[in-house]
Amino acid sequence: MAPRRAPGGPGGGRPGSSRGATPRAEAARSATRPASARRAAATGGATRTSAPEPRRLTGRATILALVLVGLLLAYAYPIRVYLSQQAEIARLQQEQAVQQAHIDDLREQRAKWDDPEYVKAQARKRFQLVEQGDRTYIVIFDASGAARDAGLDPAAPPDDTPWYGRLWSSIGAANSPPAP
Repeated sequence: MAPRRAPGGPGGGRPGSSRGATPRAEAARSATRPASARRAAATGGATRTSAPEPRRLTGRATILALVLVGLLLAYAYPIRVYLSQQAEIARLQQEQAVQQAHIDDLREQRAKWDDPEYVKAQARKRFQLVEQGDRTYIVIFDASGAARDAGLDPAAPPDDTPWYGRLWSSIGAANSPPAP
């Protein structure tokens, strides 16, 4: 076994310690050591320490977050009001366009009534008025008269024949000579 050196002596108490040694002596001793020992001696035997982990939320970040939340809350209500007003404006513009189209239709109808031919046509259609010398035909839709002319009893319930059967029978009744 190798003898132990006393602490505080030229060897220090630790291997690789260079307290009290001259640079020349240190270089000579370093040349005879293995590479791993030389690296340990070159660092001065300092132990590695890890840096403290930074805090995730600093005071500045907290204040910034609070300011951003405050701004968000301050702008939320005005933006909501703005968007509702824009929707109201769009709805009113749409209603205005519909009303403008209705006004245009009414103007067009008024322009038609300024034409005397249109007035005459409306009088013929609505009031059945005719000009002197015209012959008028009025078609009266009477279900009982049509049934009687077809040879059916008007008081009888309607039959369940399909429409084309009734059409064919009405054509046959129209072609037959009238009863005396």
